[in-house]
Amino acid sequence: MKSTKPQPLALTIAGSDSSGGAGVQADLRTFWDLGVRGASAITALTCQNAGEILGIQVANEVIAGLQIEAVCDEARPRAVKTGMMANSPVIAVVAHVLARCRLRNIVVDPVIMSSSGHRLLSERGVETMREELLPIATLITPNLDEASVLLGEEPIHNIRQMHLAAGMLASSFDTAVLVKGGHLPSHEPAVDVLCVNRRLYELRSARVPSRKIHGSGCIYSAAIAAWLARGEPLVEAVRKAKTYVTARFRNRA
Repeated sequence: MKSTKPQPLALTIAGSDSSGGAGVQADLRTFWDLGVRGASAITALTCQNAGEILGIQVANEVIAGLQIEAVCDEARPRAVKTGMMANSPVIAVVAHVLARCRLRNIVVDPVIMSSSGHRLLSERGVETMREELLPIATLITPNLDEASVLLGEEPIHNIRQMHLAAGMLASSFDTAVLVKGGHLPSHEPAVDVLCVNRRLYELRSARVPSRKIHGSGCIYSAAIAAWLARGEPLVEAVRKAKTYVTARFRNRA
């Protein structure tokens, strides 16, 4: 009987989205689409849909950490994606367990606000993220608002400012950074700026003619993690993830 090569494993650490459009549900679907086996650690239960969040119950930080340990005790993930971290204690435990398990290819989507405008992380949580999670990341994937918050700077309105923000974040946390330009003004092209080893790349695509898409950031970072789990180098993983996300949402529009 011919043996089949096992699928690589990727781990998502994020909130559960009752609508299925974002969070852990969207991450696991993305892993599956890209040929990667998915595992999960749920940091919060959210009662939400594309338009609003009705309620959130944050996971106990010990339980959040034990979920990661349970996955790693059985199989070693080849990539990790973090999304909604909920609060400072959860972030601290997640960062500690990831470092102790010596996991690699950690893609941090620094979720601070939901697409519907709901604040998902307090200022204390942002500070813990800066101090404990971002320094162990392989890649950080903030949107424009998140990049501004992490830098403590004014809002980002154009591609030149995206270049500056990507370079500053990369220098501050000694990691690669992808600043996503989906929230740029409509007259600007759809551009993301990637900084890897002090080199800047622009990733361009045609704009998808649609309103703000629920879960787009989750899916993008999950796709990057999936390609890293499959062994792609970082820049190529980001390029392939960009192509995947653009095609997926063009089909939805």
